[in-house]
Amino acid sequence: MSYKDIYAAWRAAPEDFWADAAKGIDWIEAPQTVFDADADVYGRWFVDGTCNTCWNAVDRHVEAGHGDRLALIYDSPVTNTKRQITYAELQDEVATLGAVLSGMGVGQGDRVIIYMPMVAEAVIAMLACARIGAVHSVVFGGFAAPELATRIDDAGAKAVISASCGIEPGRVIDYMKLLSEAIDIATVKPGGCLILQRDVQRCELVEGRDLDWADAMAQARAEGRRADCAEVKATDPAYILYTSGTTGQPKGVVRDTGGHMVAVNWTMKNIYNVDAGDVFWAASDVGWVVGHSYICYAPLLAGCTSVIYEGKPIGTPDAGAFWRVIADYDVKVLFTAPTAFRAIRGQDPEAALMADYDLSGLQSLFLAGERSDPATLQWAEEHLGVPVIDHWWQTETGWAISSVPMGIEALPVKHGSPGVPMPGYDVQVLDDEGQPVPNGTLGNIVVKLPLPPSCLPTLWNAEERFKSSYLNDFKGFYATSDAGILDEDGYLHIMARTDDIINVAGHRLSTGAMEEVLAHHKDVAECAVVGKADALKGQMPLGFFVTKAGVNRAEADICGELVKMVREEIGAVAAFKMAVGVNRLPKTRSGKVLRGTMQKIADAESYRMPAAIDDPAILDEIKDVLTTKGLVG
Repeated sequence: MSYKDIYAAWRAAPEDFWADAAKGIDWIEAPQTVFDADADVYGRWFVDGTCNTCWNAVDRHVEAGHGDRLALIYDSPVTNTKRQITYAELQDEVATLGAVLSGMGVGQGDRVIIYMPMVAEAVIAMLACARIGAVHSVVFGGFAAPELATRIDDAGAKAVISASCGIEPGRVIDYMKLLSEAIDIATVKPGGCLILQRDVQRCELVEGRDLDWADAMAQARAEGRRADCAEVKATDPAYILYTSGTTGQPKGVVRDTGGHMVAVNWTMKNIYNVDAGDVFWAASDVGWVVGHSYICYAPLLAGCTSVIYEGKPIGTPDAGAFWRVIADYDVKVLFTAPTAFRAIRGQDPEAALMADYDLSGLQSLFLAGERSDPATLQWAEEHLGVPVIDHWWQTETGWAISSVPMGIEALPVKHGSPGVPMPGYDVQVLDDEGQPVPNGTLGNIVVKLPLPPSCLPTLWNAEERFKSSYLNDFKGFYATSDAGILDEDGYLHIMARTDDIINVAGHRLSTGAMEEVLAHHKDVAECAVVGKADALKGQMPLGFFVTKAGVNRAEADICGELVKMVREEIGAVAAFKMAVGVNRLPKTRSGKVLRGTMQKIADAESYRMPAAIDDPAILDEIKDVLTTKGLVG
């Protein structure tokens, strides 16, 4: 069937569609009710079903005779360590760790904070929580102590699983120091902590609080303790994932158990076109939603092999790092952030390092995390020779809202578009009054309720905030907080976050559209555009750019060319007159450019240090450049 046929079939009978998808999951009690429209805020999926995520991700593959198949590949260039784990070995690890957690007093429904680096044990910890019915909340390793404390308190954590340290190129992050500070700050005191000692930097354990991972696992094995899979309601939370909130208080996105499995399992074949036994690599971090959905859960649910990579796209050791991993493990599909490819392109513009590796097994590249500029996408297409799909989804949804569904139909890729809406998502574009706008017109991107399986049913202990954040602005719709257009072919174009739409003398303009133009300049590796306050016009666009490696030209010449390009491509209405060269852009550790913080610096406003910032020193660099050029305030 074609994409149009399948999307139409979902529209005509959504419950039949998801009931069929639910057959891909093993149920303890199969759901009789596919969707209860009267449950909670907008309805709930599979309300009377019971199941277990760890069984579906691990045990059932072993039971089916696939215990020798590789489940996880751990590759760490920062420690020069590699490890491969079969499904049978993974089953033993998670069953043993589940017993350790139970021995720490963790039971079904209890919350466990996982604060770990990109190691195989992080995924094992997630699965062990799922096995015993505990609710995990993964906090990105290296988050500052106050941010970790906030999450411990909000989740009401019964236990914490952590490591002695995290390792970044050129530095070691003392996790134990941060963890101890966070527990001191937190109101909620976890009953115990399980600590993975790493050889690079071991730590002192706190007596009466901390257990050594290796010792606890060895003792459980010696005593023959293994945890069975708990029976969990489909509507019980599988995990809580905190995302930044505009108030500074993080929002705990809740992911349910049954709907999550059904949806992400469906995506593996239909969106990514991978089958059991294929190697799938999501080059992300387990602390982000991509790591949850596509490092841990979806690949294992589908019986694939998932790569856990503790490294960077450049610098570990060079811009050929990704090509080495793809070649070493015969990766079929790579999923990463556009920022990774901008960094690779900036260091190796001609992709010379690619020639050293056999990439013939790679069938497609998927990008997500922030909008990909067409120039980077075209560069990846040209050098990899495979389809490059910049699909679009959010922490709140857990899987793609729009994509090119390679397993259904390899539709044409439109540069600058994340593809077409996926079954389950009725995507519409509305004006600020909630009225539909014509195709090709910029507006607010919304999804008609109900949301499909795996999307958040609420925020943790914050239902009113859930409504005010997502449901109240457009009655009957989920507000994505993204702005864009639907074109005449049904393709979606994400232009900016709604707070990145700037108002220049009464004209609503997309900073994303301007970034597209800047990114096409032959010397530009990365760029960002923000709206700077202006007494006359309200706001004026301010561009930032990083040049490619080896470029040695006067900044003023490049700035002049960028201004001319925007005038030619968008028009004088954009009023684009200011661009500054910087050495690097401030980003989160997942690769999102911190445009909002850059705007506050330009407007001389106070700002809170973003919790997930990769390197805080970059903000001082931005301020110094703007101050030198007289562009602050």
